[in-house]
Amino acid sequence: MKNVTLSIIAVIMTFVTVSCNQASNKNEQSSSDTAVVSQEQSASQPKEDDTVAAPVVSETPSGQEAKATGKEEAKNFSIAPIVTDYLSLKNALASDNDKAAANAGKKLLGTLNKVDMKTIPADKHKEFMEIFESAKENAEHIGENAGKIDHQREHLASLSEDLKDLVSLFGTSQTLYQDHCPMFNDGKGAVWFSENKEIKNPYYGSKMISCGKVQQTINGK
Repeated sequence: MKNVTLSIIAVIMTFVTVSCNQASNKNEQSSSDTAVVSQEQSASQPKEDDTVAAPVVSETPSGQEAKATGKEEAKNFSIAPIVTDYLSLKNALASDNDKAAANAGKKLLGTLNKVDMKTIPADKHKEFMEIFESAKENAEHIGENAGKIDHQREHLASLSEDLKDLVSLFGTSQTLYQDHCPMFNDGKGAVWFSENKEIKNPYYGSKMISCGKVQQTINGK
């Protein structure tokens, strides 16, 4: 009887031991599977260090680009060709040469018509256009009126005011002398511009060549 009891106890112990070992193996297998899954998930997710930043594309807005281009072009605008033709016209009238004055008027009109409006700064465009239209009209009248020197001189007075406004608006690349004749236009007076300090009055020519005075010197930039 004692031996039977011991045998039963041995069988029970063996059963318990086997069960424990199976449970332990299951736990180890579960842990191993969990670890494999975790490793696979970790491998499939990008690391912070592996993150690739999207390329940054720097573009200049078309509006700003156009504006910058406008400024660049505006720097190229100069009234120098207009001044050159004006001085030729003024000198012709100071020499009482109506035909030369007419030719100079036509040349000035051509120069004005060749002005590229894209080179005019936007903030000065409106004011320039008013001066521009007046200057063209005066140049045209002088160019079409050879033989009528008094009429040409009347338009020179208006043209000189146009040039005065252009110089004020854009400056000049050469030194100019702003002269004044107090007698022209029934004593109302008129200005003109010269490249020389010496007075040579284009409104009276040889009749009163030295009439007038220098009002101011405008230094070229």
